[in-house]
Amino acid sequence: IFFVPLNRIRYLGDIGYASEGNIKDTVNRVRKQRIVGDIPPVYPNGWFGLIEGFKLQTGNVLNITALGLNLAVFRAEDGKAHVVDTYCPHMGANLAVGGRVVGDCIECPFHGWQFRGSDGKCTKIPYSEKVPDVAKIKSYTSTEVNGWIYLWYHAEGSEPTWQIPVIPEIQSGDWVYNGRTEHYINCHIEEVPENGADVQHLKCVHTPLMTSGIDLRYMWSKLWSFGSHSWTASWEPHPAPEEHIGTMTLTHCLYLFGKEMNLIDMTVKARQIGPGIVYLTFQSPLGNGAFLHHITPSEPLLQKLVHNIYIQRYSPTVVANFLMLGEAIQVERDIMIWNNKRYERKPMFVKSKEDSLVAKHRRWYSQFYSENSPRLKFQKDTMEW
Repeated sequence: IFFVPLNRIRYLGDIGYASEGNIKDTVNRVRKQRIVGDIPPVYPNGWFGLIEGFKLQTGNVLNITALGLNLAVFRAEDGKAHVVDTYCPHMGANLAVGGRVVGDCIECPFHGWQFRGSDGKCTKIPYSEKVPDVAKIKSYTSTEVNGWIYLWYHAEGSEPTWQIPVIPEIQSGDWVYNGRTEHYINCHIEEVPENGADVQHLKCVHTPLMTSGIDLRYMWSKLWSFGSHSWTASWEPHPAPEEHIGTMTLTHCLYLFGKEMNLIDMTVKARQIGPGIVYLTFQSPLGNGAFLHHITPSEPLLQKLVHNIYIQRYSPTVVANFLMLGEAIQVERDIMIWNNKRYERKPMFVKSKEDSLVAKHRRWYSQFYSENSPRLKFQKDTMEW
């Protein structure tokens, strides 16, 4: 609590389901019986966070599945990270399972073929004098910024049309990493960032004290009614050339026995950058810093959500852990909604500022889908032969 940065990991089924018995059976039942709804394409176009940079040491290789892709992510001997297709075109071996980093290449563990990370070209076949021009694997556009390794995904194969902004305080070292959370969620990717524009849900889901827990069924207990969280929020998309960014402005106050606890007040500016990145910079009496929020589809309806906290260099770890835990509890309440809800393509909106913001967010988010964006197709079993 006082000296070790938080590393809170919750897998699918650990939280977010109303279970009175075997949680595994509950998860399987909900995933099987839930009406998914008429969902948008499952993999939008943009930059996606694959993994924190500190988890990939020089010479290491990791196998990552994201956006319908099987990837080998490795850090070359010069320190540069590369993202390539994980399967060797020779005989299909997985380069990330036993593959070695040699210079700026990854070597297949099966027959020793070496592939350059920058362009996927095969540079060496140990038992052949000539390397065929067609011998290559796909190398994906990637970058490393703000402590993360990112992948550019586009259904049409287009090159990046925008770049990830640098957070100056992280780049300069004024804000340092001090904890993380990792969650797995059973929903469509768009439903998670959509919360940024859904100001009404803050009152319904995030008002009870964090000590009242994460189960929506019990968090309104009278035991914790002496305190509450209060929020104000707004969301606006940016004009061109930053049309891929939307910003939520949020203020938070904590009340105990009707009195405001100023020590916990917080002002947050959350920039939604593309379909899967949110940078939340905050100011509070406890310190200034940023939550880095990344959501990436592991499967069409399985999202990996990671939060990191970067805070002023001399802030105690216990402060970062307190802020990170508070963020985690609020997110885990949302997960109980996301895991069990149906996607409504045409919501029954009413004429209100609250619903108009959600509608505006959906119009903004639609820019990340294109003609060939993959859709999830359901096939019902029949007796037709």
